[in-house]
Amino acid sequence: MDAQLEFPLRLHRALTSEAGRNFCWSPYSVVSTLGMLASAARGNTRAEMARMLGAEPDGRFPEQLRAVAEQTVVAGEDVDAAVANRLWVDEELVPRAEYRAEFSDWPGSRIRTTPFRAAPERARQEINADVAEVTRELIPELVKAGTVDSETVAALVNALYLRTPWNSAFEQRDTTPLPFHAPGGTRSVPTMRVNAALGYARAEGWQVVRLPARGGVEALVLLPDSALETAEPELTPTRLRRLVTAPQQRQVELRMPKFEVTGSAELNDPLTALGMRTAFTPAADFGGLTEKPLRISTAVHEAVLRVDENGLEGAAATAAMMRLTALVEEPEPLRVTVDRPFWFLVRHSGGGAVYFLARVVSPEGEAG
Repeated sequence: MDAQLEFPLRLHRALTSEAGRNFCWSPYSVVSTLGMLASAARGNTRAEMARMLGAEPDGRFPEQLRAVAEQTVVAGEDVDAAVANRLWVDEELVPRAEYRAEFSDWPGSRIRTTPFRAAPERARQEINADVAEVTRELIPELVKAGTVDSETVAALVNALYLRTPWNSAFEQRDTTPLPFHAPGGTRSVPTMRVNAALGYARAEGWQVVRLPARGGVEALVLLPDSALETAEPELTPTRLRRLVTAPQQRQVELRMPKFEVTGSAELNDPLTALGMRTAFTPAADFGGLTEKPLRISTAVHEAVLRVDENGLEGAAATAAMMRLTALVEEPEPLRVTVDRPFWFLVRHSGGGAVYFLARVVSPEGEAG
């Protein structure tokens, strides 16, 4: 299983169909939320998640995902970082003891009760307030109005915040306006400059620059020789892995624009397209979390990334809202016995066009 390059590259393509627009998201946050869900998943729900992630269904892939989540930023001077993993449950929903114990191993984990069914709007506001606090208000409203209703009984939420300075700072006095050739035309943008010993590689039609930052963080600038909209689709997980590990230390003068990018997405369709189908249907099995039948109603993600002379600041959050799957009590059936001649009509359910109309007088057939 490669939850750090292969799966993120596949999901990136599912999230960003428009190559000509800015978009930002956090593989870490999404993978963390999937890991918490996978720990509760059983049967075909678990098997589909495993296949989507390139893992063995019977293996311990949720623990592998938790291992990714445990790669948190090392706190230090001028570094501000926070990770929160939350299980929000309705006041009447009791998580299994085994899941509670396993959940406690996730970084920044906390189980909180909220009145999902009795006061869904209050529950939504409590989740958003917690995310806003963790992300230093960069994501004030992850869960939009209408996402939580009286059928919602649980939510798994990951929130991430990171602010860290560069090891080799860009001097603000060196920032000057320079041309930037965007798809919509060339324009002048504030461009930073640094001259320092940085990781560098030129390979496979890309230039790669590694920018180390504090807290055990690094940024990689991947600049294609050709247009990004043609180079990006040609990236494979193997090629991307080679590129990110290729830079060697050398003196580099890097000029790079300051920027702020954001991204938000509903994850239901992208994850379904990658093979995680059952989790969103009444056939979902999250029996590891509770004996109640649950399915994911909505999964959402939001991210913000700012880069300037001082360093980088980013925030991301992912939430999977879960609701009860109704177990319908079947009423006593009305019996209809077709024991005399009848008509049989086949039509288009939407437009009403009749495809077949039959008069059945003798089911065994008759002459003429």
